[in-house]
Amino acid sequence: QVQLVESGGGSAQAGGSLRLSCVASERLFRGYTMAWYRQRPGQEREVIAGITSAGAINYHGSVQGRFAISKDYADNTVYLQMNNLKPEDTAVYFCNLRPPMRYWGQGLEVTVSS
Repeated sequence: QVQLVESGGGSAQAGGSLRLSCVASERLFRGYTMAWYRQRPGQEREVIAGITSAGAINYHGSVQGRFAISKDYADNTVYLQMNNLKPEDTAVYFCNLRPPMRYWGQGLEVTVSS
């Protein structure tokens, strides 16, 4: 049973913005730390932003100040607002728990051109 449904992504120019969404089951959304991960070409998957069930937030240094993770309790959705995008943000982005479940979705491709 799929408990995380990702949407969003696409292409943007450097300096632009994109928003990613992840709809989670209520059990996951309210009980666990949710996080966004990304896998850049040729690199390992890395966590870039996390938000606990209590709303505490942390970011990877590479996105601090540019990306914002948030939760919408009305529809069990976790968002990743990505601003001031850079070409090095080009990656496949994933939503999961932290630590992650074994299940990973297909991810969302984000391409940033210079």
